[in-house]
Amino acid sequence: MQNVHFKLFSRLLLVSLMLVSQAFSTNAYAENPQVKLQTDMGDILLELYPEQAPVSVDNFIKHANSFHYDGLIFHRVIKGFMIQSGGHTFDLTPRESKRGPIINESFNGLSNGRGTISMARTNDPDSAKAQFFINHGNNKSLDVRGARAGYAVFGSVIKGMNVVDAIAETKVATMGMYQNVPVTAIRILSSRLLNPEAWTPLAEPKTLPAFERPTPVR
Repeated sequence: MQNVHFKLFSRLLLVSLMLVSQAFSTNAYAENPQVKLQTDMGDILLELYPEQAPVSVDNFIKHANSFHYDGLIFHRVIKGFMIQSGGHTFDLTPRESKRGPIINESFNGLSNGRGTISMARTNDPDSAKAQFFINHGNNKSLDVRGARAGYAVFGSVIKGMNVVDAIAETKVATMGMYQNVPVTAIRILSSRLLNPEAWTPLAEPKTLPAFERPTPVR
């Protein structure tokens, strides 16, 4: 009888440990926000890093949640370098962000390695708004150099790098003032935060204008 009780206790203990381990693994995997980009060429799953780049992550998620990216194209594609989106519709009409520029967070220790996502900007380090790029190669030249700001990494591709590769392989051309534009438009059909519980929004500026959902591109 004592042996039976011991076996039963051992099984219960094993099951309990497995449940605890599973719960820990799930929480560890989901502790960072994840955003899925559904594109014409497949899905790209991004893990974002709010501890290292809180402002960039908050900005990206708020643009995604407000449907800013829906219907936009990858308007600049350079194989071995990066694929860029966040600012133009299929006919290269600009879609301006209704949010203000954000601070540059490139001094966060993250490098522009293959598969990372960074904020696009002008020569002004603090000019990033909605546009972003996914590094197709290891682009250390975009990192911080001494006191010179780099391009702020705020996440990475955790699934769908094959989609990034496919987009990077597409044929490009010069169209008007724009270079390296895919000949066949590749759209972001939707961008969605998959685990809202992993994200705590930052406070909004009082003067931030209301965001309106754009008309979907068909």
